[in-house]
Amino acid sequence: MFDIGLNLTSSQFAKDRDDVVARAFSAGVKGLLLTGTSLHESEQAQQLARHYPHCWSTAGVHPHDSSTWNAESAAILHALANTPEVVAIGECGLDFNRNFSTPAEQEHAFTAQLALAAELGMPVFMHCRDAHERFLALLEPWLDKLPGAVLHCFTGSRQEALDCLNRGLYLGITGWVCDERRGLELRELLPVIPAERLLVETDAPYLLPRDLSPKPSSRRNEPAFLGHIVESVARWRGEEPQWMAAQTDDNVRRLFGVQF
Repeated sequence: MFDIGLNLTSSQFAKDRDDVVARAFSAGVKGLLLTGTSLHESEQAQQLARHYPHCWSTAGVHPHDSSTWNAESAAILHALANTPEVVAIGECGLDFNRNFSTPAEQEHAFTAQLALAAELGMPVFMHCRDAHERFLALLEPWLDKLPGAVLHCFTGSRQEALDCLNRGLYLGITGWVCDERRGLELRELLPVIPAERLLVETDAPYLLPRDLSPKPSSRRNEPAFLGHIVESVARWRGEEPQWMAAQTDDNVRRLFGVQF
């Protein structure tokens, strides 16, 4: 099992980061991809990936932070991308749900990061919320220039899933699918995702699976809970968890080029 989305730079992990990583590997996780969501956190994620074995990171600017994008941003990400720990550009994309940065700022930063990934020949790690059509319109011209792309934390509709799959994207599935209130549509479309395009993630410390028992007193998600997500997704897809875990591991190796 490989967790493709872990926010290890979060302040929620500040007091016990070593223990969180140790618990993950004790629970059967084989590798972790640490998410970079701003220039500063991308630098932190790269340093943490260097510190812990079997960890890698992304380098990018999240749509929420797109207003910070400036002439130096691409150069900073370029330098990070040249380190062995960084295996993807992102988290980048669009989020029109909250618009912490304006849509225009988001589109500018997203396109700049797609261009950087194309220049470097690196995959992209992407975010999309309430922006599906514009997201695809900006992404599509770059798809033949990128070695691969994943839309992480996918929570969209069946048609949105098909739109992404038809363009060659991987989809990252989180514990959102374990939510009996909000995750039922996602649960029902799981079989639509080809096994070779499926990735799994916790997005920890966020998105603690609602059906996890016993629930941690902190209500904080951890990469150690990835096995619960894998077992749940495999059950709803009608697959054996061990087989699905092995398949998603192969997908990680193919997309990100990492060995674990």
